Amino acid sequence: MRIRVLGSSAGGGFPQWNCNCSNCKGLRNGSIRAHARTQSSIAVSATGEDWLLVNASPDILKQIAQTPELQPARAVRDSGIAAVLLMDAQIDHVTGLLMLRERQTPLPLLATPEVFTDISDGFPITRILSHYCQVAPTELPIDGSTTAIPGLPGVEVQTVALASKPPPYSPFRGNPRPGDNIGLLLHNPASGAKAFYAPGLAAVTQELLEIMSGCTVVLVDGTFWTHDEMQREGLSKKAALDMGHLPQSGPGGMIEQLDKLPSGVRKILIHINNTNPMLVEDSAERAELVAHGIEVAFDGMDIAF
Repeated sequence: MRIRVLGSSAGGGFPQWNCNCSNCKGLRNGSIRAHARTQSSIAVSATGEDWLLVNASPDILKQIAQTPELQPARAVRDSGIAAVLLMDAQIDHVTGLLMLRERQTPLPLLATPEVFTDISDGFPITRILSHYCQVAPTELPIDGSTTAIPGLPGVEVQTVALASKPPPYSPFRGNPRPGDNIGLLLHNPASGAKAFYAPGLAAVTQELLEIMSGCTVVLVDGTFWTHDEMQREGLSKKAALDMGHLPQSGPGGMIEQLDKLPSGVRKILIHINNTNPMLVEDSAERAELVAHGIEVAFDGMDIAF
């Protein structure tokens, strides 16, 4: 089983188009050691030929161009993307669906009922696509059961409901529902190995620690280094947890939580905001992650499990 990191940045990418924070400015003028990143998404495959796209970012066309496996050219019109799974209804995870409208057959789309509600009404992508390729929906349960992916034999997923808010455009923004945001447990039935993916994670519960402890690899929220990062940069009045993201540093932060996992678990941070100092490869923050055995995801990263 393979995971390909298509995009490793948070919404807006790195550098963000309108941002002149020290990281974005430094990347543009070459004064820092860092690499550009597109908005977060992964692809999963059991064969290396047909793939499950997990979240469809606004950068999907660039990500396909940078990943030859997603364009195998077996026919005049072809794609290695066999199905798409949405973990939430956030703009930076669903907008890319519109770029897949030229399909010759309905797009297999997996999401929880709550996510389908938001992208059918609040941001009616499924209704828009009904005028193009159409959508073949599969609702994801959040009861712990395993779901096989249509058209992708050998790929099985299990959802984990996470505490988080739906997007600002959602009518349920002030009244969150289980299923608005999920973590994803990926199973390799051939080896029994598991991977856990959660780009948006506001809290690590004991249940989540137990799930991650049983995995070969975990890719989790790496959005902010500190709780007040955006406030200190003068970019937002909201802190990390206000946005549904557990910062890496500080008491109870992601580093402390990941330290609780068994030594054999590969730990990777993904969905990294452009302000996060760990993007600078020779920074003290990156060195601290290395000391804790934590990796930083990058576009094109290939993970076998």
